[in-house]
Amino acid sequence: MVDMADEWNSAIDTSRPSIARAYDVVLNGKDNFEVDRSFVSEIVKVVPEIYDVAAYNRQVLGRGVRFLIDQGIDQFLDLGSGLPTVENTHQVAQRANPDARVVYVDNDPMVLAHGRALLAENDRTAVVTSDLRDPAAILGDEAVKRLIDLDRPVGVMLIGILHHLHDDEDPRGIVEAYMAAVPSGSYLFVTHFCDSSQDSRDAEKKFLALLGTGRFRTVEEITSFFDGFELVEPGVVPLPLWRPDGDVPGELTVGQRLMYGGIARKP
Repeated sequence: MVDMADEWNSAIDTSRPSIARAYDVVLNGKDNFEVDRSFVSEIVKVVPEIYDVAAYNRQVLGRGVRFLIDQGIDQFLDLGSGLPTVENTHQVAQRANPDARVVYVDNDPMVLAHGRALLAENDRTAVVTSDLRDPAAILGDEAVKRLIDLDRPVGVMLIGILHHLHDDEDPRGIVEAYMAAVPSGSYLFVTHFCDSSQDSRDAEKKFLALLGTGRFRTVEEITSFFDGFELVEPGVVPLPLWRPDGDVPGELTVGQRLMYGGIARKP
């Protein structure tokens, strides 16, 4: 199912599911392995809508990036970006502003391989293989310094990734480190699994047991990532309710409430 070069294929651990590849599965991608598909099949048992949840997350990424472009943001740091798929950050941003610059950061070697293809055709996009838990290393990376001007506002994106950081890894401190490095007028964009129902708590148990990560935080905990920043309307809400392009149902399903997100401006 995956056709990759030998030089980096050996670096891929196919003995356990990966965050990036599992997300690729639920986005109906092709860059995943049986171990990833088996993991997703277990999640489907407790959250049958998990494929829809991935679609909601991808859709809100597009709406959020377009909103940020409208605010004058033309450089994006997409942390824990995952594997490239339809409507990536750079595609959405550069469609609205051809000069927009995007740096993707992920620690999965498959993401770097796809990044090489991006670099070959787009000099305003880069992929950095690094762990978002090391802000100093990422902010000091040559590709980041080449494309991201930290004297100008930046869109800092943590889309569907902070829930893969355990509490003892200080996810809030990590967010604060990135936001401390960007100037006033920058924006923080977060989506996150939410402890919103018994089904979500059952899903959390599956994630932790099979993937080793997947902390479903409360709405209050997710909102705390934005402390000190100016939340834009409608605040931290279920993804389908964040500035929807069309009508949304009056009563949300379990899947529609599984992830919450929001955007805030650094004053």
